[in-house]
Parts: sequence; structure tokens; C-alpha cells
Amino acid sequence: MTLTQLRYLIAIADAGLNITLAAERVHATQPGLSKLLRQLEDELGFQLFHRKGRSLHAITHAGTHVLERARIILAEAANIRSIAANLRNESRGTLRIATTHTQARFALPSSVAALSRSYPQVSVHLQPVSDSDVISLLDSGQVDLAIVSTAAGAPPPNGIALPAYRWNRTVVVPKNHPLARQKQPPTLEQLAAHPLISYDSSLKPESSLIRAFQSAGLDPQIVMTASDADLIKTYVREGLGIGVLAEMAYQPNHDTDLRELGADNLFAACTTWIVLRRESVLREYALDFISVFAPHLERRAVSRALTSGGTGTSQWPGVPHWRERQVPLKVAEPLVEAQ
Repeated sequence: MTLTQLRYLIAIADAGLNITLAAERVHATQPGLSKLLRQLEDELGFQLFHRKGRSLHAITHAGTHVLERARIILAEAANIRSIAANLRNESRGTLRIATTHTQARFALPSSVAALSRSYPQVSVHLQPVSDSDVISLLDSGQVDLAIVSTAAGAPPPNGIALPAYRWNRTVVVPKNHPLARQKQPPTLEQLAAHPLISYDSSLKPESSLIRAFQSAGLDPQIVMTASDADLIKTYVREGLGIGVLAEMAYQPNHDTDLRELGADNLFAACTTWIVLRRESVLREYALDFISVFAPHLERRAVSRALTSGGTGTSQWPGVPHWRERQVPLKVAEPLVEAQ
């Protein structure tokens, strides 16, 4: 049994049992991947997948247990490599981040740029996906960290969650919209009287946006959803409805044809979290990236949280609001521990 066989096994599972896609993801040939899978099954003495003809149909009960252990083994192998690279003061590598389109487009660029200036040999791979897929990519070991938001300050259920900043929703309308002419912020009743455009997550029953309307006895008219805030603004411009989106997605210098209407008191505030796998060993540049993206998360405290499993906002005082957040222009030099 080899680490390569286990890596291929996990790749097949994460590709939805599509061997062609799995082979592409691990930069292998389909025949080579299939051969190593058969060799692993022969060594174990049972099948890891149910088959229909030449295709994989489902993971067997035994395969589920093997996959669980394979992920642990590969995660520990990655930790050993990270420890070795840190001890060698190696400044090259890859930082893989799963996040939403809004975070990738509006919150991360300055932090990624700062990291690239300090670590020119580190490549950053962003995987913008829906809210529901961000944590699953982290859990499966496909990324090093996840950046995702939740409402009402509740941390994500999995991993070690570090609060990066708080933010509110905002409402945007074309400048010629009737609501753009009033001086006071809109009410929920006014918003419910108009078609709304918001994120895909707004259609879920647990959506804090939906709950805000329901608590007021209102039924919002959500006529369109999208995962990308730029798409929401595009269709607001076309007159399809009022946009409800994250406040960082409204850019006054760019969105000059839109009017932002304050909505701080209408919807629950949200928190953006940096989520790490428990017991993971981060490369130095990953820790530096966290310190740039969320300067209040002191580097040593993050390392302690990784070993102790701490999470939530209570142990991280001073979580800034998006409007107060200032990202350093470069990564700070790491502190040297006294010997």
C-alpha cells in the first residue's frame, strides 16, 4: 500500500466516482489510476467500489471505512511535509483557499497581493464555490483553509473557526428607483413590496434574510438569485429588482450608477470566518496570510488554537467590522521565539 494509491482512492471519491475526472485532478492517466486501484483492492482482499459494467457505481461499506482512514493518513503525511518545510525555512509552496465568490472578489485581493509580495514563490489557488461547498472542500483535504460567512455570530460547525471580521447586508437600487429618492433607510415592508435579487443561499429556509422577513410577517418576492454579487448588481441595473447583498460588494467608486441604501437594522449582522482543519500544521506563509487578512488574529494565538481546538468569537476580542478593517500592505516579519 502506498500514499499514491490512497491519494488516487480519495481523488476518485471526491470526483463523484468519475475516474476520468479523478485522473485529471491528480495528473495521472485513467488506465494508470485504474490499475493502482485494482492493485489496492487485491492487496486488501475486497472491493472498495460497487461496479456497473466498467463504471464505478457506489462506495462499498468497507470502502467507506478505508476512505476515512486514508484521509487521516494523507492529512498526517501533509503535516509532516509542512513541519519539514517550516524547519527548513522554505518559502515556496501553494496556498489553497476555498471561499465564496463575494469573498474572492471583494475581500481577498489585497491580502493575496500582500502575500505574493512577501512570498513571490508561493502560488495561491482560490476555489470560489457556494456557501454549502466551502467547508466540504476543507473537510476532504482539497484546500488548506476556508473562508466563509455565517449570520448571528455562530461559527461554522466543522474545523477551527477564527473570526476575521463582521459585516452587514446592504440594499442597492438604480439611481432612478423610487426608494433612491427617500432620505431614510428602507423598511422591511418597503422591500417586501418590490422584487428582490440576492444570493442563492437566500432561498434556503434557514436563511437569515428570509427569517428577517418572516419575523415581521412578510413574504419577500425573491425573483432571482446568483452566487456572484457582480451578477446581482448587473440585474439590478437591468431593472429586475432591488439587490440585497454583502456590503463589501458595493463599491462607490465603481458602482456610480447605483444607490446604496443602509440596511444595518433590517438584517442580522454576519461574521466572516477563517476555518482550519483540526490538528493541521500550517506552513509559515499560511499563518502570515491569516495575520494579513485578519490582523487582530495574533500569530501565536492562532497556533495555540490549532493545537487546542479553540473556536468562536469569545476568545478573540476586538473582531473588527468590515468598515473598520485595515489590511497591511505587506506581510509582517515572523517573530522569532526565544531559545
